[in-house]
Amino acid sequence: MRLRGRLSRLALPPDEVEARPRFGDASDLGDGDDPRRASERPEPAREGNVRDVLPEEIAPGDKLRELRERMNRVLERSRGEAPRRAPEVDLPELPFVTEESERGPLHVRARRLSAAHRVGHVSLSPAREARADVLALLALDPTLAARNPERALYLDTETTGLSGGTGTVAFLVGLAYWEGTSVVTEQILVRELGEEAPMLARVAERLAAADMLVTFNGKSFDMPLLRTRFVLAGLPLPPEPPHLDLVHVARRLHKARKVPCKLTKLEEHVLGFVREDDVPSGEVAGHYLHFLRTGDTRGLVGVVDHNGWDVETMVALVALYGEPLEDTKLSAKDLVGVADALRRSSRIDEALGVVDRALEGGAGPDGLRARAGLHKARGERRAALVDFEALVSQVDCPKARLELAKLYEHLEKAPKRALEVLEQGTSEAPELSARRRARLEKKAERATTLGASLGGDGPLFRGTKR
Repeated sequence: MRLRGRLSRLALPPDEVEARPRFGDASDLGDGDDPRRASERPEPAREGNVRDVLPEEIAPGDKLRELRERMNRVLERSRGEAPRRAPEVDLPELPFVTEESERGPLHVRARRLSAAHRVGHVSLSPAREARADVLALLALDPTLAARNPERALYLDTETTGLSGGTGTVAFLVGLAYWEGTSVVTEQILVRELGEEAPMLARVAERLAAADMLVTFNGKSFDMPLLRTRFVLAGLPLPPEPPHLDLVHVARRLHKARKVPCKLTKLEEHVLGFVREDDVPSGEVAGHYLHFLRTGDTRGLVGVVDHNGWDVETMVALVALYGEPLEDTKLSAKDLVGVADALRRSSRIDEALGVVDRALEGGAGPDGLRARAGLHKARGERRAALVDFEALVSQVDCPKARLELAKLYEHLEKAPKRALEVLEQGTSEAPELSARRRARLEKKAERATTLGASLGGDGPLFRGTKR
């Protein structure tokens, strides 16, 4: 029987199938076929031969449907295509509510956190009454001193790329602000590219109501990106309040502890919080693009959680950084960073008080280095000498040895001791170090000659005046 004849029978009702001749009957042969040779004629041996998958008789009902499915698979293989089936999985719902706005649908997730909410061991409540003058000091930005942290807007974006540019879209914007004694977190999702205008309008509205803006690396990334998106959307740029970028504060405060300036690392080492099942920043864009292509929400749910954690962490950091300096819960080594900020603001006396507290708390060599520098800035060279000597005895510090050599030469008039320190290596450029060495050798030789001629044996002639 020819293949066409066999296939045509599959479309018949079961009773007609039974009435038709079976495969191999003479009535199934075309013109010119010899019924005596039908059973002898071999069929081509190839993959997916109908003969291999169809039984001699076709049963009614479910078996007929099964045969049709098997035939479809054979035909699919013959075209070199694998059968495709949609994945049968339950996709989680995205936690957003759609609001209608003048510029289109706005997809928002809003949560209210109590002031007692914590990130690690730090409560959010102190952020509401944070000292603006302390935040201004640590950020080295005097414009923040007159601002009200209770009216701060916290902002963080998730984007389709980390390099910026006109092709990069902020598809998820996380916001947080105080409303009474609660923190409201608001996340806005761009579900489809080209629907940014409602999100941008909401961001502009929140910026207009804020007295200060708080981000983490927002001066370099988030805000330039959003400004670009406003321009491309044909919207006016919103006014921006004074901007506290926490990444600069974190670098300054945690330099002595060498804490990497990433929010997840600050959570772990400063706040005492470790995220579980977090989406790495490098995978965020991939999850969103996968959602756009397939509608699969599984990866995007993790991105939403990631963004929410980022915003909450910024509130907790302001709570920690904005405490009065006399009551701060920063570690001893972090106090060294506070002292550095005070020094750079020309508040040397306060800086010395803070660094003394740091040394009492166990800041070690970092505290000694900071205090020696402060004594030097105040012209207290004798006190600086004591700290530099203690520092050099504890750590291998070429910069400290250079300062010590200078003090031995000019304050102590002890060229030999300065030469001994110089031989251990300093941070000075080779040509400058060579000139210093030549000068010290001449001074040491003159001191030795003068001492011998006068018969002296005092500290001046030993090069160890103290």
